[in-house]
Amino acid sequence: MARLDLNTPLVWLIAPLALVLAPHAFELPLWISLSWMGFAVAGLRSANRRQAWPRWLKLSLTLAGVAGVLLQYGTVIGSQGGVALLVFLSGAKLLETQTARDRLGLLFVGCFLLVAYFLNSQSMAMAGYMTIAAIALVAAMIANAQPAPDPRASLGLAIRLLLQALPLALLLFVLFPRLQGPLWGLPQQTAAKTGLSDRMSPGDFSQLSLSDEIAFRADFASQAPDPSALYWRGPVLWDFDGRTWQTRQAPPAHPVRGEGRGKSVSYAITLEAHRQHWLFLLGLPKPLPPRLERLETSLSPDLQWLAKAPVSQRLRYVIDADLEYRLDPDSLDAASRARSLTLPEGNPQARELANRWRATAKDTRAIVDRALAHFRDEAFFYTLNPPPLGGDSIDAFLFRTRRGFCEHYASAFVFLMRAADIPARVVTGYQGGELNPLGNYWIVRQRDAHAWAEVWLAGAGWTRIDPTAAVAPNRVELGLNAALPANERRAGLMTLEANWLMPMRLTWDLLNNQWNQWVLGYNQERQRQFLARLNPFLATWQGMAWGLAAAGGGLLLLMAVLILPRLAPRKTDPASRLYARFCKRLRQRGIVRGAAEGPADFAARAAALRPVLAERIWLITRLYLALRYGLRQDRAEVDTLARLKRLVGEFRP
Repeated sequence: MARLDLNTPLVWLIAPLALVLAPHAFELPLWISLSWMGFAVAGLRSANRRQAWPRWLKLSLTLAGVAGVLLQYGTVIGSQGGVALLVFLSGAKLLETQTARDRLGLLFVGCFLLVAYFLNSQSMAMAGYMTIAAIALVAAMIANAQPAPDPRASLGLAIRLLLQALPLALLLFVLFPRLQGPLWGLPQQTAAKTGLSDRMSPGDFSQLSLSDEIAFRADFASQAPDPSALYWRGPVLWDFDGRTWQTRQAPPAHPVRGEGRGKSVSYAITLEAHRQHWLFLLGLPKPLPPRLERLETSLSPDLQWLAKAPVSQRLRYVIDADLEYRLDPDSLDAASRARSLTLPEGNPQARELANRWRATAKDTRAIVDRALAHFRDEAFFYTLNPPPLGGDSIDAFLFRTRRGFCEHYASAFVFLMRAADIPARVVTGYQGGELNPLGNYWIVRQRDAHAWAEVWLAGAGWTRIDPTAAVAPNRVELGLNAALPANERRAGLMTLEANWLMPMRLTWDLLNNQWNQWVLGYNQERQRQFLARLNPFLATWQGMAWGLAAAGGGLLLLMAVLILPRLAPRKTDPASRLYARFCKRLRQRGIVRGAAEGPADFAARAAALRPVLAERIWLITRLYLALRYGLRQDRAEVDTLARLKRLVGEFRP
């Protein structure tokens, strides 16, 4: 069996393409990845044996790949079907890459696939990996143009070329006018992640607690509130069918009726793409922007901030809000009251308990306190693994299982309030978060998802009540892991919170946050803010154009001054000076070199005129030609130059 040469042109092609396509393998069907690897192996074998594949076979494989992509995606265009087809065809092309032109074309396809993956992930780690893949692609292009490529030299030259291009790339990034909207006019194709829903059933939030995905980051302009006050508001659930809470219809169409009663805070939220409509709020916001980048937004009377289109890319917004406020303090409209008291049939024990409280309590607030005391004093447990509930889910939880997560307690509490004729609703969102002291911002993860209740009290309006805090107060004060029983605490979460690992984890998150803010989040608004701090004129379109032209021209001129002299041929290198001395000594004996006469022709004529000197003339000429036009190697060049210098010095015709 023939031995495979690892320095063949096809190896230089397959290696960088494999680096580029490796991340795509997680997004593509398995059969495409396996097909590409099969094509690579088959291409290497045919190149090693110098055998060509039959034309009919290559055509059949190509048509089969196109049909497979059509069946898989229903199309061969777009960010998914198009990329899948391109990956398959790049593999099929490996079966016929006999020429340098074929290989260069495939390397350009690799550049396109390199950029295409940023539609799936734009993380800092992936950008670092893709930088390595880009270096490999450029090195392969360099090697493709050489008959016997040197891996170290090709990689070194590729790195130098990319470093030389980096200043111009940074200049274009900072000054080139940013266009509204995502790359290529396509929304960021974010994979569906675990997150909040507009429905809540028993077990939903306990599943969310298993996810360490970041929901958003928040930073405050001044000192942040206490963690127990960080209730990040999301979907508000009004309707209950006996098991699931949801919002079947839009809230009444009237403006928010609220008044702030405390110190205002200013905070900024960097929201990860969750492909839902809600935007998270803390407190009662001051007037909100009607648009965020390309999204139109609206604030509903129940304090839900909604975007008309799903949030499909990372979004940053700044809010001024009052943490203490009253919502609908004076009255509740008839439609909202009826909706917040509606209950389905069933759960007779819970209804009886609520009726007893209503009959004996002196006012509405006393009923709320009785319910909280019931959760606090009775044998209720906070757990990630509650037992399943039967048909009457509220009765089963309150009187039999008594084990649940936040959604169990919020659901049961709101049911009891409605049964006691107190308007109530479920609010979902996130509670607390993790402070990163390195950047002074809060990290809110999916595991911080939480559900609580709001009851309407005369004179106070909608009031937040968190029944989970009555059962597990550590959940609000110290976070999820502190509230769970020891046998249910997640090993992965405990590892993340380990003291020895904490600095590294927070440092990495700080770097990611800066990457999100200043690279991925460098949109039109942020660009203008940044340039305005440098010079107000730069923040205009004209200023950007003039700044880009001036800085770009200056940068190109500087590069020309630094690089062009090194590329210009040397007029008087040591070998040329020695050869000129040799020609001068021959001229002194009447043998003059013509202006258009090459060294070899001159040596032949001089040797014919002076046969006695022929051997030395030819020896000096060959050494000069080797130094001036031959393949140079450092040690050999030094030795040859020294020998030439000695021979010219001894040449006395």
